[in-house]
Amino acid sequence: MHAPEYYDRPLFDHALAAELLGKHVLVGITKLDHEENLLEQVQYHGEVVVADQRDGFCVKLRGTREGQFEWLPPDTRAFTPARPGEYRLYSTGEVIANPDYRPTWTAKGAPPD
Repeated sequence: MHAPEYYDRPLFDHALAAELLGKHVLVGITKLDHEENLLEQVQYHGEVVVADQRDGFCVKLRGTREGQFEWLPPDTRAFTPARPGEYRLYSTGEVIANPDYRPTWTAKGAPPD
């Protein structure tokens, strides 16, 4: 759960969005079912190449997915500065050194009809 100050920040901070362009991000997405059971954890990293209030953030991927692109929601609240150091991706074993930001999301599935 995010700290209360998370909710006090604007959904899309234009100054932060501009700062994110060209930054190296390590993305983490946790996917849950409607009962909050873990379905999947996704991690990837790359450079933010588009920051748009309507369309979101486009990340040009690096490493094992070099040259691919992923889009993230237009929510700057998810972007927190990364602590200096090395991070290992669970799925690939890649070691990422000193990313600038670590945006994270949790996606919860809808209940069945």
